[in-house]
Amino acid sequence: MSNERLIYLPLGGSGEIGMNAYVYGYGPAGSERLILVDLGVTFPDMDGSPGVDLIFPDISWLVANKNRLEAIFVTHGHEDHVGAVGHYWERLGVPIYARKFTANLARHKLTDRGQPEEAVRIVESWPELVNAGPFSVGFLPVSHSIPESAALVIDSPAGRVIHSGDFKLDETPVVGEAFDFDLWAEVSSGGVRALICDSTNVFSHHLGRSEASVGPEIEALVANAPNMVVATTFASNIARVKTLAEAGQRAGRSVCLMGRAMRRMIEAGISTGVLTNFPKVVSPDEASQIPRENLMLLVTGSQGERRAASAQLARGKFNGITLKEGDLFLFSSKTIPGNERGVIRIINQFSEMGVDVVDDSTGKYHVSGHANRPDLLRLHEIVSPRMIIPNHGEHRHLREHAKLVSEQNRASIVAVNGTMLDLSGERPSVAGYVETGRVYLDGAVQIGALDGIVRDRIRMALSGHVVVTVLLDEDDKALGEAWCDLSGLPEVGRSDAPLLDVLEEDLSQFLGRAGTKTMADDDKLEGELRRITRNTCRDEIGKKPEVTVIVSRMR
Repeated sequence: MSNERLIYLPLGGSGEIGMNAYVYGYGPAGSERLILVDLGVTFPDMDGSPGVDLIFPDISWLVANKNRLEAIFVTHGHEDHVGAVGHYWERLGVPIYARKFTANLARHKLTDRGQPEEAVRIVESWPELVNAGPFSVGFLPVSHSIPESAALVIDSPAGRVIHSGDFKLDETPVVGEAFDFDLWAEVSSGGVRALICDSTNVFSHHLGRSEASVGPEIEALVANAPNMVVATTFASNIARVKTLAEAGQRAGRSVCLMGRAMRRMIEAGISTGVLTNFPKVVSPDEASQIPRENLMLLVTGSQGERRAASAQLARGKFNGITLKEGDLFLFSSKTIPGNERGVIRIINQFSEMGVDVVDDSTGKYHVSGHANRPDLLRLHEIVSPRMIIPNHGEHRHLREHAKLVSEQNRASIVAVNGTMLDLSGERPSVAGYVETGRVYLDGAVQIGALDGIVRDRIRMALSGHVVVTVLLDEDDKALGEAWCDLSGLPEVGRSDAPLLDVLEEDLSQFLGRAGTKTMADDDKLEGELRRITRNTCRDEIGKKPEVTVIVSRMR
């Protein structure tokens, strides 16, 4: 009996939405040749990751086994699938394969970080194949909210696996390819061992809507607006950007793109040929000279990002343009869970200006790029695989999808990040676990989730910070009193005296009575000063802050 096996290992994207990274391997157990599907990011929030710029999957296991890695395949150009390639490519050093539009974005990621764009190789859609060790991989077109998205057809000696990537069943997608049911049936006709399948919208029980369905609603809204119109959507959804621009054009308005990400996406679409007949746009300088009722702005920041164009307009002015009472602001997007606070803040800021805000609560102005439950069932039927492994979703999505699969009498299993599955048998089985986690981009430095830096920031944000400084002479006696610097703490506590004075008095009293052994031992002294500081703050303000103690000795 052969000891070779086919494995699947999510390092990111299973048990969460975002930060996608999936490993496939084939060969003898423990020495399989590997490929990586997608290498994305997720985005920080002030509650859980203050000060962080981006969050990456922890690929330590993959780096440790990079001599077994053959290639990276990127399904599409969303940040949660391609955003980490520029940060991680140097550590992996293998070719990156993608379709033309996605390759354009991936090359920018590499060159922005001084990496060679030649590492990204363009692949045409199915039936073109890339050979990577024991695998042959083809890009099978799907419809999604960004052009040239693809599922991957992954063949090995153990059989065919289809990795769905992000998809929906859209036959009229406005930009990009329609979902080709006949092609999918043809590719699946020879038998599919496993379908690794998007789970994002498994709880949505209605049929998915086509991108084309939002066009008439947007056009009517823009045509009836009396003053300036501003609209935001995901910059990568260039089909929606085109729909918005065309609505502005048909209403007799000049269209202006605002925000670097949106301009880059439109430029990438035009240069790669996936976006044609995009309406003529004006520059922000030109826009500022156009009558308000004849202008439409398309801006970044649909998720409430503080530095994006939407947020800057909400704070007052961006590129010389200010919104006024009676203007219309449209969110042609869904708010991703976790971003609600930022979006609501912007809506309220616009409301204070008298701007009329329209969101997607009616469902008229946005459609999802992911397959709903009935569409997932239809794909299951078309592919008819031996087993279906849910991915791309929080744990609740994966579990619900696995239950849906089981109701069809197909094999399934929930595999969260770090769970290595053996797909070689009749049913998927757990072959082991690897350590996974998160890596934070903090300014120009990558830090681990266990490094304590983000944890310390959260603690300081919750409880404040005190720096205690003590100066000792050659005989280990205090030179003067202890002094403190406070950050993020009230000035006055329960005793109605300044907190700074109370702290310095308590610390100085301790220094006056401390024993010789304590005063001569830095660790003991620091520990006692930290304990007194925290206890005094607890008594005065009801909080125990983070404390940094500096002991300086005169030698």
